[in-house]
Amino acid sequence: MRKGVVEYCVLGLLAREPMYGWQLSDALTRAGLIASIGTLYPLLARLRENGWVTTFDRASDAGPVRKYYELTDAGAHSLAQFRAQWTPFTGVVTAMVGEDTA
Repeated sequence: MRKGVVEYCVLGLLAREPMYGWQLSDALTRAGLIASIGTLYPLLARLRENGWVTTFDRASDAGPVRKYYELTDAGAHSLAQFRAQWTPFTGVVTAMVGEDTA
């Protein structure tokens, strides 16, 4: 279940600001959504192939140039569609599998 949602979590993070891979990995790992940075790069490649994210290089004060990921217009549109479906979906699921009151 996480796999499909993680893609939209990445889009949501990138909607806030462009980020490089390690930043994304750190946020997703701390949230328990991915196990390691190794699982992130194939996902980012799929998002690029879909045209939902693009990349650019930025110099770093702490080392080599970093590849940043940013949301495209198509990615923002896909995220908006997901957001429109997510709240109603989670409400229905919560109502069905919520805490047992017996």
